[in-house]
Amino acid sequence: MIAALCGALLILAFEPGTLGNEKFQYEIKEFSVPLDHFSFLSNASFNIRYLANDSYVDKKNPQPPIFFYTGNEGDIEWFAQNSGFVWELAAQQRALVIFAEHRYYGKSLPYGADTFNTSKPEHLAYFTVEQTLEDYAQLITYLRNGKQLPVVAFGGSYGGMLAAWFRMKYPHIVVGALAASAPILQFSGLTPCDIFNKITTAVFENAYNANCTANIGRSWKVFESMAATDAGKKQLSDIFHVCDAIKNADDLNNFMDYLEEVYGNLAMANYPYNSTFLSPLPANPVRQLCFYLKDLHQNDTDLVASMASALAVYTNYTGSVKCLDYKDSNAGASYDGTGWEIQSCNQMVMPMCANNNNTMFRTSNWDFKKVSDDCYKQFHLIPRPYDIVMRYGGRNLEAASNIIFSNGLLDPWSGGGVLQAPNNQINVIILPEGAHHLDLRQSNPLDPPSVTVARQLEAKIIAQWIKDF
Repeated sequence: MIAALCGALLILAFEPGTLGNEKFQYEIKEFSVPLDHFSFLSNASFNIRYLANDSYVDKKNPQPPIFFYTGNEGDIEWFAQNSGFVWELAAQQRALVIFAEHRYYGKSLPYGADTFNTSKPEHLAYFTVEQTLEDYAQLITYLRNGKQLPVVAFGGSYGGMLAAWFRMKYPHIVVGALAASAPILQFSGLTPCDIFNKITTAVFENAYNANCTANIGRSWKVFESMAATDAGKKQLSDIFHVCDAIKNADDLNNFMDYLEEVYGNLAMANYPYNSTFLSPLPANPVRQLCFYLKDLHQNDTDLVASMASALAVYTNYTGSVKCLDYKDSNAGASYDGTGWEIQSCNQMVMPMCANNNNTMFRTSNWDFKKVSDDCYKQFHLIPRPYDIVMRYGGRNLEAASNIIFSNGLLDPWSGGGVLQAPNNQINVIILPEGAHHLDLRQSNPLDPPSVTVARQLEAKIIAQWIKDF
């Protein structure tokens, strides 16, 4: 709820956060920030949450480092539980650990339960990257309490983008940033719109054999053919055990949209061990899915049955899900799909398209007008596709410094990542066997060698930043 600006800091609770078999403890706190950092006419404010752990700090050190995670699209505790490298490195560097929640996500809602009320689009006016970075800058200033302390920003995916932009915009506050799997180039005019789907297809093709992607590519026409009759719609619904029967063209399209999102998520979370990042998944989940599609199916019924078994690797690995809710792509997820939809309708306009001739996905074109019309209809927002590039430079990173851009080549988002260093103060680390920000996750005996080496190099670079400070 909006309140008067008071700068209060409230400790809400002390709770353990669990990551793998190791427990990480943190205090859940709140910090008051202006609703609009860039207005001098209003003193309205609200609270953002952050997690804090000072157990690693050397109390005799007058300048202990701060490891600051720039929270992204979801509840901040979720990111704390999936960013074990931050904790491991904090123990080595005796750092204060802070995970800051992004405004409009988790419990950091400026208008409380009324934040996303579609009848009040003015509530969304302060949902921007710039307002968020200013939140983080003010929080760090408070935490420093007048002292000069080295602050290193960490982030993965959109959080990695924020970490990089934070260093660019506030170099006097942040000594450096680890931007893991940060697709800061996934914007209009910088990166082909089909790159995400091309990389996803390659990941699936190399997971088992080319029959996997061939089967998936053929499945779209098979689904459409089956759904041409009522009996076929029922058969399709029964085979996939959907919660809501496929009854019309819109349902079929929603179903196929859901499948395409699942394939992208599987490539992102294609970790070498069991995980729960986007869904409860086995080790090497893409390979597990492609096992069911290793034979080329010419018979439509056999193909659909195999597709259903393959999909269950993502949708029902635990065996506890009673039906497939294809109408809710965020079912069971900890990230906030609604919040991200809103951001993609203002600044985070990241073009996506596909060509069925060279990917396993349906052919789709990037239609900005349709995107813009849909955004206005749903949120009363008009997207600005070049806003981020104008603010942060796009590929023009020559003036940036002290940023580590790490990208796994198994990650579909790597196509929009920084893969070549623009100067000798930017470090680019490539992980050939890495999925989405695998290096930011907790160390695991099953980690591939390139990930272990990447973490060692990242630790060395960050230690040097702190030493130089």
